[in-house]
Amino acid sequence: MFLKTSFTTLIVGVFVVYVLHTCWVMYGIVYTKPCDSPRGDNCITPFLAGNPKLQLSIYTALQSNAEGGHTLIHKEEKFDVNSKFERIVNVSLPKKTRNNGTLYALIFVHQAGVSPWQDPRQIHLVAQLTTYMVPKPPEISLISGEDQTQKVKHGPTSTSDHPVSHWRSRLTLNIVSDLFLFDREYLPNDVHRYLRVFQNGKKMVYLPLLFVDELSNRVKDLVEINSTSVELPLTISYDSISLGRLRFWIHMQDAVFSLQQFGFTEKDADEIKGIFVDTNLYFLALTFFVAAFHLLFDFLAFKNDISFWKQKKSMVGMSSKAVLWRCFSTIVIFLYLFDEQTSLLVLIPAGIGSLIEVWKVKKAFKIHVFWKGGKPTFLFGKLDESERRTEEYDTLAMKYLSYLLYPLCIGGAVYALIFLRYKSWYSWVINSLVNGVYAFGFLFMLPQLFVNYKAFNTFIDDVFAFIITMPTSHRLACFRDDVVFLIYLYQRWLYPVDKTRVNEYGVSYDERPKGKKHKD
Repeated sequence: MFLKTSFTTLIVGVFVVYVLHTCWVMYGIVYTKPCDSPRGDNCITPFLAGNPKLQLSIYTALQSNAEGGHTLIHKEEKFDVNSKFERIVNVSLPKKTRNNGTLYALIFVHQAGVSPWQDPRQIHLVAQLTTYMVPKPPEISLISGEDQTQKVKHGPTSTSDHPVSHWRSRLTLNIVSDLFLFDREYLPNDVHRYLRVFQNGKKMVYLPLLFVDELSNRVKDLVEINSTSVELPLTISYDSISLGRLRFWIHMQDAVFSLQQFGFTEKDADEIKGIFVDTNLYFLALTFFVAAFHLLFDFLAFKNDISFWKQKKSMVGMSSKAVLWRCFSTIVIFLYLFDEQTSLLVLIPAGIGSLIEVWKVKKAFKIHVFWKGGKPTFLFGKLDESERRTEEYDTLAMKYLSYLLYPLCIGGAVYALIFLRYKSWYSWVINSLVNGVYAFGFLFMLPQLFVNYKAFNTFIDDVFAFIITMPTSHRLACFRDDVVFLIYLYQRWLYPVDKTRVNEYGVSYDERPKGKKHKD
């Protein structure tokens, strides 16, 4: 008991240290030490302090260095860094781009009335307007065979398993509007690559900090490019940004890029982008704490579950059918989440939970595996009389509840087959099974609510469900715990603890001697 408590305390302690360290790192990112030199010798002043007349020009090119020609697609002649705007322009796609090629955007901020190619004080960035991704398979009606492209008039879509070129329909730009004085000795490394400095007399001046927000490029905004895509719309959004938010965005963008280098697909990276896009810093902080606590409670739940079942020698008072059902349901949920290409933050814990449930079935049914000649042989243990009585009670309880739930699940599957569209028959089977699993999950949730930290995890899951992208049915299923929890609280209020009832020692709570404790 001491070792278990110490291990849990150690894990919680490491978690607290991690959270505090992260808070300190985050503070170092969003806070930049300003220049406070009395004479300003070490200060780098902003070019925007002189209220210059600027122009924004955006070009497209087949190469990032504009070799082979470039085309002007948009310009803001009276560009104000403090004025937010959004423009939609139609971009003509070159033949090479339509044939699974790439296209780049060259963004210039330069002096008004001067060509950006001749302005020595211009700043520019290059953004890729195309990306490669495996196209999503079309969903069809399994009865009629009609797909979505037959109802909505779109161009032909690819069914290839190979990555094809997709159009990024959004281009989001930011410029730091703060008139911040940088100190040469404390210049942040993350800002340094965006900083262009020139000498103006005795002063060092830095040009506007231009930033392309790659986090705003979501998978839902991608459009597949094919040979008929002669022209596609591009939404150009601009807004000013603070220095602290810029530094935070740079770090997050670099983190997503690193994940992609380690093999994360565009879809996986998109789930992480969704956490940061269209949110303020306070909500991002809440997101971090919720995700961190969710992982902590998941880990503690797994640890307690394993510890409990390692010590379990008998199934008296516990239903082996419930254990088998939970194993089946967790595997179905994992396959459903995998089929829906859910976020890894949801998929990985579901996979670990499935493995643990398989191990619990082995313990519950007393299964021993022997290997003979490379082939497994399974030996099942026998149940004693007490365990048999438990099974009888469980079978009786399930009998009446199944009269209601079986027709509902079968009816739901038939309705989905007729009116909804799926990628394949496998998709329909998994969706139908998971809906049944979510419905039947109520039956097996009541005795387990306060085991394995579920009382805390219940509410963490609620917030987590709205922050992390996941299928709607899985999101709604997170609220089953809340219903059971409210029922539990009502029962505790309706049937309070009887302190006059004696325990196995023949002593009631009110009759206990002070300073002495008995096990209830």
